[in-house]
Amino acid sequence: MIEVSLSHPNARITPLNGFPKEIVLKPETEFPYEQRHLQLRNDQVLRYALSLRSRIIGACRNVLKDLGFLEIETPLLFKSTSEGAREFIIPTRRRGYAFALPQSPQQFKQLLMASGIEKYFQLAKCFRDEDLRADRQPEFLQVSRYSEVLQRKPANGARAQLDIEQAFSNSEKICDCVEAIVTQAFKGVLDVDLPRQFARMTYLEAMSSYGSDKPDLRLPILPFKKMGHIIPVDLVRMISSLSDPIVEAMVVPLQCSATESRLLLRDFLDSSEGQTFTRNPDGGPGIFIYESSKPLQGLAAFGFEAVENLEGDLDLEDGFVIVLQARKKVQHSGGSTFLGDLRNRLAEAAIRKGFLDEPSWLHFEPVWITDFPLFSPANISEPGQGGHAGFASTHHPFTSPKTSDDVDLLLTEPTKVIGEHYDLVINGEEIGGGSQRVHQAAMQEFIFRKILKMDDAKVQEFSHLLEALRAGCPPHAGIALGMDRLVAMMASSKFKRKLSMRDVIAFPKSGKGDDPMVKSPGLITSSALETYHLRLRE
Repeated sequence: MIEVSLSHPNARITPLNGFPKEIVLKPETEFPYEQRHLQLRNDQVLRYALSLRSRIIGACRNVLKDLGFLEIETPLLFKSTSEGAREFIIPTRRRGYAFALPQSPQQFKQLLMASGIEKYFQLAKCFRDEDLRADRQPEFLQVSRYSEVLQRKPANGARAQLDIEQAFSNSEKICDCVEAIVTQAFKGVLDVDLPRQFARMTYLEAMSSYGSDKPDLRLPILPFKKMGHIIPVDLVRMISSLSDPIVEAMVVPLQCSATESRLLLRDFLDSSEGQTFTRNPDGGPGIFIYESSKPLQGLAAFGFEAVENLEGDLDLEDGFVIVLQARKKVQHSGGSTFLGDLRNRLAEAAIRKGFLDEPSWLHFEPVWITDFPLFSPANISEPGQGGHAGFASTHHPFTSPKTSDDVDLLLTEPTKVIGEHYDLVINGEEIGGGSQRVHQAAMQEFIFRKILKMDDAKVQEFSHLLEALRAGCPPHAGIALGMDRLVAMMASSKFKRKLSMRDVIAFPKSGKGDDPMVKSPGLITSSALETYHLRLRE
């Protein structure tokens, strides 16, 4: 808003447009998305968030340019390929042909690497036709950063897979560069000093210790412990009908009495949110409250010996909650476990009651999650690579196996292959993800055909990439930072209130994927359908 002071005593302002009397601009006035222009005019937080966004993007650009990266734009009109997400299709006037909006610049940036471009970045618009949440938009901005990694090759070239392994150090260099970008942005915008080096944790460690590949390390809940070896068989049968399950224990250090803990848990489990966990097909959580005044401290179901072991392993106090959860003894897959989800939801409920300390708005815990499985189970109906293998690429089909041993496993047990894939997580939110890429055409085609079971038509979608790899392409790695999510996190800390991605985008889409202000998408006319050789099915 601009205020104008009139210095001449007889000065008058004649409005060029009348202002509607029904519109009242007050700090407490809330306008709907249909009046986004009034939202932005009236809400200083939203306007400042856009200013913050500009500053953060500028800081990213400055760091990357100082490091010698070239900002190169890639096309927005692409073609449909089986990269992993559902796409937006753009029909053309050429009968039977259509463009697709890119899910990411992934394939173009790999083509740039094959073109001899050493360092590339851009602020890229990415489009995915997926279910929307508060932290998703159908179009979103990411800083797409790609760095060609030049490595010394053995003289005879026989150990090319060793380059893949050696490339891990180069992946570390990419992580170091991203840390420089993020720490500079947090320092410049929030005056917050992040750790000089971010924590590292493998996917297996994250899933086993926190039940999530996006752990919020601010929560005062200790890592999970496997307890099957000390828990009586009868107790295991009480909480699960699984045969020989893995039983994990979570301790929630509530700062309240045992009675207050019981009331909190009763209300939580009776809520619709809590009932989700009691309906777990592997068995509901077994919940116990430590109370020193009771026999066996309220843990009689564990038996005397198990209680002694528990007290030796866990630093328990009155009011602390012990949660036991059984799960199948299978390899971790997906983004979270039931116990991991329960950790987050129960912590939120306890914080609302004041039984756990609420993390400071300026408390940030960044962590790199590494060593993901290269492939994950997938339903044939899910958008993915369109193969029939029963699984799909965890990251995308261009991610390289981590080591030479993982390359060998491609031939025998592909579901056990570890990928050179890394995610940046801050306070339980994925801020970015990247990987070392397959740079050998033979390996890339092998993954397409033999591992993902893509047919000839699907493989042909990537013929341009395979041709570029055959022409010679150096090892390369990259990462994409989700700018909308990063700005929302930083703006929330600035204003000490939770802001969503929609709050930091000038004209966001709604939860339904439409734009209420301009009323898009619009109905397509019959003449437009004819122009594009389309018709609506009844």
